[in-house]
Amino acid sequence: MTKAIMIQGAGSNVGKSMLVAGIARACVRRGLSVAPFKPQNMSNNAAVTVDGGEIGRAQALQAMAAGRDPIVDMNPVLLKPETDVGAQIIVQGKRFGTMKAREYGKQKGTLLPKVLESFHRLIEGVDLILIEGAGSPAEVNLRAGDIANMGFAEAADIPVALIGDIDRGGVIAQLVGTHVILPPSDRDRIKAFAVNKFRGDTTLFSDGMDIIEEQTGWSSLGIIPWFADAWKLPAEDIMDVKGHAGGDIKVAVPRLNRIANFDDLDPLSAMPEVTVDLIEAGRPLPGDADLVLIPGSKSTIADLAHFKAQGWDIDLYAHVRRGGAVLGVCGGYQMLGKEIWDDDGIEGAPARIEGLGLLDVITEMKPEKRLALTQATYLPTGDAVEGYEIHIGKTHGPDRDNAWLSVNGQSEGASARNGQIKGCYLHGLFAADAFRSSYFKDLGFNVAQQDYREDVEQTLDALADHLEAHFDIDALLRAAGEVSL
Repeated sequence: MTKAIMIQGAGSNVGKSMLVAGIARACVRRGLSVAPFKPQNMSNNAAVTVDGGEIGRAQALQAMAAGRDPIVDMNPVLLKPETDVGAQIIVQGKRFGTMKAREYGKQKGTLLPKVLESFHRLIEGVDLILIEGAGSPAEVNLRAGDIANMGFAEAADIPVALIGDIDRGGVIAQLVGTHVILPPSDRDRIKAFAVNKFRGDTTLFSDGMDIIEEQTGWSSLGIIPWFADAWKLPAEDIMDVKGHAGGDIKVAVPRLNRIANFDDLDPLSAMPEVTVDLIEAGRPLPGDADLVLIPGSKSTIADLAHFKAQGWDIDLYAHVRRGGAVLGVCGGYQMLGKEIWDDDGIEGAPARIEGLGLLDVITEMKPEKRLALTQATYLPTGDAVEGYEIHIGKTHGPDRDNAWLSVNGQSEGASARNGQIKGCYLHGLFAADAFRSSYFKDLGFNVAQQDYREDVEQTLDALADHLEAHFDIDALLRAAGEVSL
């Protein structure tokens, strides 16, 4: 029999994703086979899976923590926001459609059979399923048709552990208030709780833990101190990316409204020689940047308009005149071209939009999405690169003749003739250690070679050690229920 427990939060961003990753690593080290699962996620930071679909980036990290390849069943429903009121719906790794929030609210319950189908496939051959909720079960206005929290837990008959976030304050109210507002059947499904992100002496909150236990009847799994190395793990939410102050090499990254697949920034943030400066709306691109990296976007045309509205196009042209380097990845690559043609209205009304004009290429938007794990070669040095593609649109033009990557013998990317400005569709470039060093060497900087993946693995081990010391994993496993096919 497989055991399963669901980690829910008393609010958003309480640290559920990181906790699931750390618990998974700790349980694997105990000899258990573990798989992560999140019924519904919302993120534009997706990972391409080995079975050819896409899931939330957090589930890919959790799979890594569990020593598994990511597959679509780990996150059967993924919502990718395209506007303030609408999102693309990914079901079992493939595009299902685009819906406004109100429409999805009415339809989400119909996806429960697919969610359960993925869950039951996933439990085959594993000892433990760690399930991550989304948002908070206290959002009882969303309970009807819910597949993200208690709706799934009820359908699969899974016990729940509830996590509160003391860093934002009011953690007693978070947890006790959730107990008060939940209907009795949902309330009784919660078996235990923990308090996360504590700074300082945890004994100072022992009375608080007693109050929560008395008011709820739930058992305590512990107070988890702030994990200082959390920033070393890939972030799923752009709100968690604050940039990183490192060394003298400055990489400026304009924060697009629909920034997507920004995991390209994680290896750069880990470099001691590099400072990643995430530029918020209203700030100019800094004049002392060595590299401007334009990241991916879920809505390229809308984000290009946002880019120009900030005056970043003027700043970028000045950066180029000063001799600064520019790299566009995926949507950023498309923006660097002369034009973007959306004759079929993929991203809105049919239109042909003027790009930034720094690469002599044109992108044609097409409805087919390319999803692929990709092995490439950095042509200037022959360094191997492993990454992934996740985009719509095809790019062509004279600067494609100056490709700087090769994929299966085919050229990839485009470059200005002086090499100052580059673009490509390949995400994950900078996770390749040799390429990362060579790229910065080509910019005139010597950087130390690091094993980025090993650094992430070591951080997951440190997180598991942290939880073993402060979180009652044994009690969590006792609280987990048995599920069967």
